[in-house]
Amino acid sequence: MHKPIPPQAWPLFDRYVHGDLSRRGFLEQAATFAGGPAGAAALLATLSPDFAAAQLVKPDDARLVTRKQSFSSPDGNGQVHGYLAKPAVAAGKLPAVLVVHENRGLNPHIEDIARRVALAGYVAYAPDALAPLGGYPGDEDKARELFGKLDPAKARADIVAGARGLLTLADANGKVGVVGFCYGGSLSNHIATQVPELAVAVPFYGGAPALPDVPRIKARLLLHFAGNDERVNATWPPYEAALKAAGVRYEAFTYAGTQHGFNNDTTPRFDAAAAQQAWERTLAVFKAVLG
Repeated sequence: MHKPIPPQAWPLFDRYVHGDLSRRGFLEQAATFAGGPAGAAALLATLSPDFAAAQLVKPDDARLVTRKQSFSSPDGNGQVHGYLAKPAVAAGKLPAVLVVHENRGLNPHIEDIARRVALAGYVAYAPDALAPLGGYPGDEDKARELFGKLDPAKARADIVAGARGLLTLADANGKVGVVGFCYGGSLSNHIATQVPELAVAVPFYGGAPALPDVPRIKARLLLHFAGNDERVNATWPPYEAALKAAGVRYEAFTYAGTQHGFNNDTTPRFDAAAAQQAWERTLAVFKAVLG
C-alpha cells in the first residue's frame, strides 16, 4: 500500500503535468519534503499513471468493434486521426460522442474511456492531437514534451474537425456530444463555441473558452470541477456570467476535496466517489440529450 501523498505534492504535480515544471524540477522540489532524492523519485512513481491496473474495458472486448478513423481537417493539419469504438450489435444508427484527451495525447487511458462510452451505447471517437508528430509515444514525459511542439491553433482545429466529422459519420445518427478532460475539457468548451450542431458538451476540469464566443453556444453544458484546482476554477466565474448572459443551458458541479484529474483512475489523483458521481451525471445528460 502506498504512503499518503504529502499535501505539498499535489500542486507540484499539477505544475509538472501541465508542463510548467520539468521532471528534474519536480524531483528537486519534492526532495525537500519527501525525504531526499530517493523519496522524491518514489513519490513521482506513485503519482504517475498505471494504465494496465486501471483498465476497465479490454481493447479486444467482444461487445465492441474498434478501428482507426480519420476525418478531413482543412483548418488544422489536413486530417485528424483517432480511435473509434462502437457497440458490436446495435439496432440502427447511434449517437456519437467525441472523447478528448488530456495534454498527453491519445494514451491507453483515453482509449479505455472511449470504450466505456461505447459500451454505454454510443459511437465513441477519440482523436489524437499528437498524430502529426507520430501519435502518442508510449511515454507520458515524451508525450508532454511533444505536446509543447504542437501548433496550438492547428491542434484545436483538428479536434473541432473530429466533432464535425461525427455529424455525418455513416455509423452514427447525426446527434453528437463531447466529453473531455483537462486539455480536453477546455477543448470541449471551445468546440461548443465552434460547432453549433453540437448537442451537449461535458468538460471535466476544463478552462473557459474565449468569452466573446460564448453566445454562439447552442449545446447543453454539464461542467465538472475539482475542489482543489485553483488554476482552472479561476476561469469559471466569468465564464458562468457569460453563460447566464447568453441564456445557455448549463449545470456545474464542484467535487469538494478532489484534485484536478480526479476522474483519471490511473493515478492517485483519482477520487472514486466523485468520479462515479460525475460519470453517472455524464451518462445521464448524454441519455437525456442524445438518446
